[in-house]
Amino acid sequence: MVNLKSAPLDAPLYQMDADRGIEYWSCKAVIAAFTVAGHVDDLVPRGLHVDSPALGAVLIADYGASTIGPYREYVSILRVADDDGVPGFYIPYIYVTNEAALAAGREVLGAPKKLAAIGVELRPEAVVGTLARPDECALTQVVVAPAERVGAELFDSLLPPGTPMYSLRYLPGPPGATQVNELIRWNCDLAVHSDAFGDPLRFTGPASVTYPARSGVDPVHRLDVGTFLGGVYVEFDMRLTAGSVVWSESVVAEGAGLPIAVGASS
Repeated sequence: MVNLKSAPLDAPLYQMDADRGIEYWSCKAVIAAFTVAGHVDDLVPRGLHVDSPALGAVLIADYGASTIGPYREYVSILRVADDDGVPGFYIPYIYVTNEAALAAGREVLGAPKKLAAIGVELRPEAVVGTLARPDECALTQVVVAPAERVGAELFDSLLPPGTPMYSLRYLPGPPGATQVNELIRWNCDLAVHSDAFGDPLRFTGPASVTYPARSGVDPVHRLDVGTFLGGVYVEFDMRLTAGSVVWSESVVAEGAGLPIAVGASS
C-alpha cells in the first residue's frame, strides 16, 4: 500500500510503501575499499565516530529497475561507530541520475544527493564505474577486473548484512523559520544474484580507485586513498528502508549557512 509520497500531492514526484521502502532489481555495481588518507572527522555529524585511520569505500551502481525508476548512483562511504560502539556506515557524498531518487533520498533520509553523470560499463578489460560533474569533469573512476569469485565471508566483511546506514537530514528555512537537523538511521539489504550454475555473481580481481579531477564544488576526493584494500563487482537486487531517527533538534534559522546546532564528532 502506497502511504509515503512527495509534493505536489495530486502529482507526486515519488511514492512508496513506507514498510517496503524502495525496491530494486537487475542491479550491478563496482565497489572499492581503502583506508582514507588525511582527516575526515569534520564530515561526520555528532553521535558518530570514524576509525583511525578512517575506512572508506566508493560504490558506483547501475540500478536497472526500481520502484522509482531506473537510475545510476555514486556513493562515498565512511565506516563509523555510534556512541555505544555499534558499527555503521555514514554517507558524506552521494550522486544519482534520477530526479525522483534525488528527491526521495534528500526528503525522506537526508541523503545529500546531487545529480551527476554516472556510468557502470562492462568493458573487455574490466568493469569501469565513473562519476563526472559537470559531464566533462571526471571526478572518480573505479576499475575492477572480475577475475575470480568472492566468497560470502569476504564479501560480508566488506558490506556486513544488517549494518545500518546514516545520513544527516538537514532542513533549512528562511530567517525566523524552524530549521530541523536529524540523524537518520536507515537500512540497505542486498540479495546477490546467482548465475545459471547457482554460483553468486560477485567477483574480485585487479582493481583501483582514482580521482582524475579534484573539485571544490564536489570534493569527493576528500575520501582520498591511503591504502587500497580491494575491489568487487557484484550483481544483485536491493531494498532500502527508513529505520529510525537517532536524534532530532529544531532551531530558529538565523540565515544562510550550516546548521547552528550540529557539530562534528571528535
